[in-house]
Amino acid sequence: MVRPPLTPDERERGERLGHLLRQARGERSIVEVAAAAGMSAETLRKIETGRIPTPAFFTIAALAEVLDVSLDQIALHLTPAIRT
Repeated sequence: MVRPPLTPDERERGERLGHLLRQARGERSIVEVAAAAGMSAETLRKIETGRIPTPAFFTIAALAEVLDVSLDQIALHLTPAIRT
């Protein structure tokens, strides 16, 4: 199955997610955080760099718990401002 190309908005949202997660991780290593969240360090690296811009909900939930970030905070950070 071939995935359709990402839209510019999806790419931007992935970059914002990656930035938020990098900030929340702080000085902790990718290996430490990834292991605690039950994923590989490479997967976390791809999410943080925007190469996986639309990770599964349960992946985000696991990272939110490990990084002590609420899902509400993540959602607010990723929701674009309403343009009028």
